[in-house]
Amino acid sequence: MKRPYIICHMMMSVDGRIDCDMTAQLPGTTEYYQTLQAIDAPTTLSGRVTAQLELAQSGKFDAENKTAVGVEKFSKKVDSKEYNVVVDTKGTLMWDDDAQYSRPHIIITSQQVTKDYLDYLDTKNISWIVAGESKIDLARATEILKTEFEVERMAIVGGGHIDGSFLDEGLIDEISLLIGAGVDGRGGMAAVFDGRGMDHGIVPLKLKSVQSYDDDAVWLRYLVKK
Repeated sequence: MKRPYIICHMMMSVDGRIDCDMTAQLPGTTEYYQTLQAIDAPTTLSGRVTAQLELAQSGKFDAENKTAVGVEKFSKKVDSKEYNVVVDTKGTLMWDDDAQYSRPHIIITSQQVTKDYLDYLDTKNISWIVAGESKIDLARATEILKTEFEVERMAIVGGGHIDGSFLDEGLIDEISLLIGAGVDGRGGMAAVFDGRGMDHGIVPLKLKSVQSYDDDAVWLRYLVKK
């Protein structure tokens, strides 16, 4: 299958938690962006929750016609060497006009998305991919990213459930973790990989590199064994 080389790149506490407000207080936030640049993955992918917090506008799209599109398709608005890719299964996030951004967005949805939402994205000059019937077919979506949008390397930057979904589908090639020198410990907080089924076993890894920093942060890189 043709797809980009995919790296999960996250910042976490020593106990593996990734809450953004918490990680912002950890030593290592500067190194997080330095290491993201170092892995040479100009296209990044976020889940819906992370995108709602960091990228999208406030509010929720409410379609007048709730009929699902029901077919696979895509729309490419612009050629770029780097994209902000967002996974939004049913199409709910609100956006500014994409023409003002240097890194265009690509929204990935399932076939449950409404035509109204795709039309809305069109009015915002935002590219989109529809892949998968009841849920997003991540394998097919990444294939379209490679063949139609020419994405060669992509970093998944959150959150825990989208990280876990890509891991379960065998779509992650490398895991890059910037560990800040601090412990969260609060109950119920998201981890780097979250929401995997109880029947899923351990995913074996091979250590690629380790680097420590003066502020006590540590950068670990692992290859996912296939």
